[in-house]
Amino acid sequence: MTTLERAIEVYGKDMQLNVAIEEFSELIKEICKHKRGEDNRDNIIEEIADCSIMMEQLQIIFGIEDDDIIRIYNEKLDRLEERLAEQESNQ
Repeated sequence: MTTLERAIEVYGKDMQLNVAIEEFSELIKEICKHKRGEDNRDNIIEEIADCSIMMEQLQIIFGIEDDDIIRIYNEKLDRLEERLAEQESNQ
């Protein structure tokens, strides 16, 4: 059993969902501080790491495989590329 699986087992799925929400909101808060001019790069790095850990736990909780995410990720990246190309051609 991995550390992340153990965390879910020990603390429970519901608690880890709450922690995920908290971690994502902490990242949002740090981004807002940056936009207001604060030099908080290290805090942003820390919150991204926390969010990455929680995203892995979300995959475990919801039974989501890496391949599922990679497929959707690539589809969204392709769509972004298309929108960028369209935007650039309109300039």
